[in-house]
Amino acid sequence: MNKFSLKNAYDHNSQAFSADITVAERIDFYSKWCQSGEYEKDLSKGGTYNGPIIAGEAISRLYPDDKNIRILDIAAGTGYVGEELRNKGYFNLDALEPSKVMLQQAKDKKIYKNHICDILGGTAVHINDDEYDCTVVCGAMGEGHIPCSGLNEMIRVVKPGGVVCIVMREEYLFTVSEYKDRLEPLMKQLEDEGKWESKDRINFPNHFAGKSGVLFVFRVKCDGV
Repeated sequence: MNKFSLKNAYDHNSQAFSADITVAERIDFYSKWCQSGEYEKDLSKGGTYNGPIIAGEAISRLYPDDKNIRILDIAAGTGYVGEELRNKGYFNLDALEPSKVMLQQAKDKKIYKNHICDILGGTAVHINDDEYDCTVVCGAMGEGHIPCSGLNEMIRVVKPGGVVCIVMREEYLFTVSEYKDRLEPLMKQLEDEGKWESKDRINFPNHFAGKSGVLFVFRVKCDGV
């Protein structure tokens, strides 16, 4: 990717993660970004955006032999993580995504079995308790995106013994007001309460546009929250 393309990708991403727009405006921005055809150019896997590769590798390490586990891809976008998982032999995938436009593009790729148009936020999503063996969140932790309270929903929809996998830009732990001094303490609190157990916290380079990322892996220990 040339310098102009990289700047274009970074500018679009910065707009998507702006603190100055509402949830509805953010979803609309993503939809228009997707419709323009620029979204998948900007977030080219193995180039600008490597988070989905990290997520796919993490799940492959966790479930090397059980390819039939039920996986929920939270904030699935156009299906980048789903494509990684499918390429590794996982086909029992569902997508949760608030943008109808992005969800339709993911649907056109025939990656997921079910396509759920909903947002992970302050209220419960329309998914039963203990529905999945694994949830994966990649690129959806940031300004105006999934709040700290979303961790409770991630736990609720995963079966006891299942896994929650979160991939995000590392700097957001310190620069996003919702997460600063809150997200990791809440992760620890949920562990202390016996809701889940931390299995991994791995820093890695070049999550997006040269920015470092962090991978969190938790094992769910009880029903719901």
